[in-house]
Amino acid sequence: MKKVITLTGCLAVLLFLASCSSTRVTSSWVAPDAKIKVDSRKVLVLGIMNRDQSQSLRISMEEQLANELRGSGINAVPATSEFSTRSFNNEGKALKALRNKGYDAVITIGLLDKSKETHYNPGTVTYEPYGVYYGHFWGYYHTIYGRVYTPGYYSTDTKFFWETNLYDLKSDKLLYSVQSESFDPASAQTLGSDYAKQVIKNMVKQGLMAKK
Repeated sequence: MKKVITLTGCLAVLLFLASCSSTRVTSSWVAPDAKIKVDSRKVLVLGIMNRDQSQSLRISMEEQLANELRGSGINAVPATSEFSTRSFNNEGKALKALRNKGYDAVITIGLLDKSKETHYNPGTVTYEPYGVYYGHFWGYYHTIYGRVYTPGYYSTDTKFFWETNLYDLKSDKLLYSVQSESFDPASAQTLGSDYAKQVIKNMVKQGLMAKK
């Protein structure tokens, strides 16, 4: 019976952890006088990251957000599928290229900051008197040895700070902005997926699009 309860509890914990997102929205803003109909626009999803930051991360962020937008009925295209980074070196040429391809809005993904923090995790030193293992030498020795002598270790946590803006190309105005942070994602794919879902959720909350 105890084994069943233990397995059930572990399964519940695993499901809970799987449902947790590595990203959370910290703030957002919508232009008060803007008449936004996101579903009627062709939107370019453009990642803005410097050369020192991973190109694969930029691709993942663009593709995942574009996929989520398309899932909500929006014609969204990741910038890396149509443009090179050099395409945005000149304002006039860049805007002309966007309009020639039929884009009337751009949603940017800016990586504002990336930080790493190192933490020391102490070894196990807990004590539980008179447990079931006390009655036998090996049970006592094995359990206490593990508790007393488990060494500590260092771990590094990574934080990403994002700002995502929606611009109308016709009026050249900012229509929507959302700030978020991501904590210690498992991979670029996970980061992109969690981030995109949280942004879409906030856009629905702000009335920019209908709920799927």
